[in-house]
Amino acid sequence: MLGGRSTNGPSTRRVDYLKEAMALERQGDFEAALTSYRLAQRDHPQDASILVNIAIAYSKTGRLEDAIRSYRRALDLAPQQSGAHYGLSFLLLKRGDHAGATTHLQAFLSATPADGEMSQWVQHAEQTLAKLRGDAPGESTPTAEPQ
Repeated sequence: MLGGRSTNGPSTRRVDYLKEAMALERQGDFEAALTSYRLAQRDHPQDASILVNIAIAYSKTGRLEDAIRSYRRALDLAPQQSGAHYGLSFLLLKRGDHAGATTHLQAFLSATPADGEMSQWVQHAEQTLAKLRGDAPGESTPTAEPQ
């Protein structure tokens, strides 16, 4: 009667599109994951992390310009979103935009602690930035996003 579950009518449970998208991505179905991410974004239009996930899925499907747009939109919503800076920097490198890549690597490094689980990404960003600046002797300028 009070506070219980109704036995009348169908369930009103909503699908958790973000969980669904992440599961599809783990299975390697990036196209289906994109659909679920877009539905999650519709439910949470100000969530920059969903846009970062969309950008990653676009990257995995070879849609790099769409990925760049998604990373930029995430940064419009959350300028300190370190994952967006990191991902965008490597896509800009693929495009040959070293200045843009440098800007986003610096933003990533200024917003991300070097300890814990982020240490490998911080180290990679520092190495890439050193190469871009010419600080790493005997190494060529990077051109690809990490896999």
